[in-house]
Amino acid sequence: MQQPKIFIASSDPSTRQNLKYMLVREGYLIAGEAPDGSQALRMIRTLQPSLIILDSELQGTNALEVARIIEEDGVAPIILLASSWHRNLLTRTRDFPIFAYLIKPVQESTLLPAVEAALANYQKMSRLQQEISKLKETLAARKIIERAKGILMDTMGLTEAEAYRRMQRQSMDRCVPMKSIAEAIIVAHELQGGSNKAKKTD
Repeated sequence: MQQPKIFIASSDPSTRQNLKYMLVREGYLIAGEAPDGSQALRMIRTLQPSLIILDSELQGTNALEVARIIEEDGVAPIILLASSWHRNLLTRTRDFPIFAYLIKPVQESTLLPAVEAALANYQKMSRLQQEISKLKETLAARKIIERAKGILMDTMGLTEAEAYRRMQRQSMDRCVPMKSIAEAIIVAHELQGGSNKAKKTD
């Protein structure tokens, strides 16, 4: 299994060095590092790390803007570093993919569990999002199939079971999904309806 690649964004060289030392000693790979927000974003988009450690006091493009763009791009989970804990920080970052908050100077005893938890929870979240997307696609396909089935029942006098079996046979014979067969039926029906309207107008 490939080791996670971690990106570090902090304007403080000693913070970056300390984090790298602790992570490398535990076998993690350092994807890269940046001293400011703009450079961090460019490198993160290129390197596609597994995890981003982001200093809340980042210079240039601020940490919240970096986190917002990372969220939009769906790149990786974030561990946010702060000089002190305050609830306002939690409120301002609630909508971003931040999986842990660590107070500087970061200790190995808090860093390593946070890294493991962030990686594991992000993977679970990604799997759930994929499952939700599949369910949405399945529901959308089912609606299209039901509509096509209704068209066959109305235009050909078929029962619900007969209409479904007809689409199923077409799907198997043509080696295409039933959704594609259903979409073709709907398009043909709409074109036929448009043609009939044109004839009546003439």
